[in-house]
Amino acid sequence: MTKKLGLFFALAAATALAGEYTGYVSETKCGAKHASASAGDVACVKGCIKGGAKPVLVVDGKVVAIANTDKVPEALYGQKVKVSGELHGDALTIANIEAAK
Repeated sequence: MTKKLGLFFALAAATALAGEYTGYVSETKCGAKHASASAGDVACVKGCIKGGAKPVLVVDGKVVAIANTDKVPEALYGQKVKVSGELHGDALTIANIEAAK
């Protein structure tokens, strides 16, 4: 029974979780430090990404990696966004991203 239960949880963990997420676009260098969309946060996020950091999504203080970072337009760097996509393990694959109201 425990082997079957373990297999179930392993398969469940490998399954993608589709959903909608609202948070802030930050980057891998500063992570959750940018979650206000202030002018300073936007400037820092843009500068760090231009310097080689990768965009991430900060949701409720938690940093979520983005699998397809090319889907994040520069206009949304540092901004509050609404994202739909699938969470695979610890990385989000974006289907759609837009500014949050």
